[in-house]
Amino acid sequence: MAQLSYLPHTEADVQAMLERIGVNKLEDLFSDVPAQFLHKGAYALPDALSEQEIRDYFASLEAMNARLKVFVGQGAYDHYTPSVIPYLCSRSEFLTAYTPYQCEISQGTLRYIFEYQSLLCALTGLDVSNASLYDGPTAAAEAMKMAIASTRKKTRVLLSKGLLPHVIKVVETYAKFHGVTLGYLPVQDGQTSKEALLAELAQDDVAGVIVPSINRYGIIEDHSGFADAIHAQKGLLVEYCDPSALAVVKTPAEWGADFAVGDGQSLGLPLSYGGPYVGFMTVKKEHMRKMPGRVVGQTVDKEGRRVFVLTLQAREQHIKREKATSNICSNESLMALWATIYLSLMGPEGLREVNRISADGAHYLKAELLKTGQFEDVFPEKPFLKEFVLKPKQFPGQMQKKLEEAGFFAALDTEEGYVSFCVTEKRTKEEVDALVKIVKEG
Repeated sequence: MAQLSYLPHTEADVQAMLERIGVNKLEDLFSDVPAQFLHKGAYALPDALSEQEIRDYFASLEAMNARLKVFVGQGAYDHYTPSVIPYLCSRSEFLTAYTPYQCEISQGTLRYIFEYQSLLCALTGLDVSNASLYDGPTAAAEAMKMAIASTRKKTRVLLSKGLLPHVIKVVETYAKFHGVTLGYLPVQDGQTSKEALLAELAQDDVAGVIVPSINRYGIIEDHSGFADAIHAQKGLLVEYCDPSALAVVKTPAEWGADFAVGDGQSLGLPLSYGGPYVGFMTVKKEHMRKMPGRVVGQTVDKEGRRVFVLTLQAREQHIKREKATSNICSNESLMALWATIYLSLMGPEGLREVNRISADGAHYLKAELLKTGQFEDVFPEKPFLKEFVLKPKQFPGQMQKKLEEAGFFAALDTEEGYVSFCVTEKRTKEEVDALVKIVKEG
C-alpha cells in the first residue's frame, strides 16, 4: 500500500474502515471497473520539491501558453477587467464563503447576491433574478424546462438557429433527457424568421421560443411582433442576451420577453480558457416560483434593520428529487460577486462607453478587411455591435495560421464557411491595423 505515504491515514486506520463497510482490501472498492482500466504499479509522482522549485515548475508550464490578442467572440468576450475586482473577490469573507443558508452569519454573501439580482433586473428590465447558474447555455436549458412547466398542454420549445452553436447543443442535451420536443426556426437574411415562427405557432403546441438578442453572426435582431404572436398562443418568449450589450440595445422587457437568459462572462470576467463563467436568468414576476436555484430577498429583523434572506428555493436538497424544479444544486456565487463589482464600478455610463469603443473598433475593422479584397460582406445592411462575420474568398487556413503566428486569435470558422471577428474596448487601432496588414499580405 505504497500510496498511503501520501495520505494521513495509517494502515490500521484504512483496515478498520474497510472492515466497517465489509470489504477486505482497497482494490475491492473498484471491483466493478474493468481490470484493463485500473492502474497497476507505483504512481509516477516526482521527488519532493521546495516551494521555490514548485513555483518555478508551474511558471514554466504557464509560459507554454500562447498569449494571443483576441479578435474572436462567439459567446466569450475579452473585455477589460478593472484591477480592483480580483483583490476584492480574494478577500477571505468572499473567497472562502460557500453557502448562505444561515442568514444570521451570511449577511455579506446574501447582500452581494441581492445586489447582483437587482443589477441583472435593471439590465434586462424584468422583475426577478435568480442567484446565478453555471453558464449561459445551461441557463437557456433551464428556461426551456421552465417554459414546459409554466404552460399547459404545450409540448414543444422552438430554438432559433441564430443562437450560438454551443447553446443549441446544451439545450438539445437537456431536452433529450427531460423528454422535451424541440423545433427550430431558420435564419433568413441574418434574422430569425418571423414567417417560420408564425407557421410553427399555428400548430398550437409551442410552450416557449428561445431567440438571441444578438445572434451568432453578431447581428442585433429585430423581434417586433414576436412576443404578441407567441403570447396569443399561450407560449413564452425567452431572449438569450449578452448582458454587456443590454446597456445600448433593446432590453428583453422592451421586446415583451417573459424570460431573459445568457452568460454574465461579458461583465468583466476574464476568458480564463473557458471558465468559470456565470449564467443569469431574469423573469417576469409571475414565473419566479418556477425558477431554479436561489432567490435572495430583503426584509427587516426584529429591530427594524435591513437584512437579507434566502427565499423561494426550489432545490432538491429541500424537496423530493423527482419533484425538483431543477437539479442545479450549486451557485456560481463568486462569479456573481465578480459581475456585481464590475457593474458597480462601470455604472451605466461606463457600460455605454465600453460598447461605444467596441462598436467603433468593430466597424473600423470590418471596413478595412473589406478593402483588402479578401472577403465578401455577408450581411451588408444588418446592424451589429462588436462582432461580425465575413465570407472569405479563399480557404482561410493559411491566413489563420499567419495571424496566429503574429499573435492574433482571429477569423474563427463558422459552420456556413464564414469567418467571425470581434473587437472589444481592449483592442487598439494599432492592433487592428496590424491584423489587417497581415490579411493584405496573405
